[in-house]
Amino acid sequence: MPWIWMLPAAGAVILWAVSLGRVLCSSSPSCMLLSSPFLSSRRGDRMSRSVLLALAHPDDESMFFTPTILFLKSKGHNIHILCMSQGNADGLGNIRKEELYLACATLKIPAEHVEVLDHPELQDGFHEKWNHGLLAELTMAQAQLWDIDTIVTFDSHGISGHPNHSDVHHGICKLLHDNGQGYIEAWELVSLNIFRKYSGPVDIWLSSSILSSGSKQFHTLVNNSPSRSFEAMAAHKSQWVWFRRLFVLFSSYTYMNVLHKI
Repeated sequence: MPWIWMLPAAGAVILWAVSLGRVLCSSSPSCMLLSSPFLSSRRGDRMSRSVLLALAHPDDESMFFTPTILFLKSKGHNIHILCMSQGNADGLGNIRKEELYLACATLKIPAEHVEVLDHPELQDGFHEKWNHGLLAELTMAQAQLWDIDTIVTFDSHGISGHPNHSDVHHGICKLLHDNGQGYIEAWELVSLNIFRKYSGPVDIWLSSSILSSGSKQFHTLVNNSPSRSFEAMAAHKSQWVWFRRLFVLFSSYTYMNVLHKI
């Protein structure tokens, strides 16, 4: 009976639709916070945070961090982006740099809040080893320039396993260690297993289970405007090929981010 095989497919479609409906019905204009308040505490005389998003390549912000960006923007926090390389592995560094500025404009991040480095020791590539001390030094210099009090970056796996992503994480960890934590608070984007990574909005149910522990070390931010991820990623025209279109559609990082305190 061929129709029997249609039942799992129909169930998957229904689950996807219900999950997407929950995402789109979030109360916030840009994203919904599912756990206890995130970055809501007052720091000194400032009600808003000055947040630095530490990335490895242009397009990281659109592929992975859009839910975080939209949430922070909706809460009035100031977002700055430090991209450690131009993404020049294919010789398109100058193009990709300009595309990053276009994507940030789509996400309402001012150009003066974006810095793209082109350091000879921090070049894009799977076989490139980035110096963690150098990353910490460059990040601290930019953090001081922008009066940063919060950093958001990759975790040690780097979402996709890209070594440049992982190196950025370790660079931020070294910054925190050398600084004795100091006045800077840091959060990492949690890498998910392959099932959760490509479950799209369905991961909202799995991510919500983290909250049952009541841990203040984890926060789930949900993007109720997933089309914004597509718009931002489309600004990276040199990268907007068919498999990245599929990634943005099926990736849970389009719909939500799980952040863990470093």
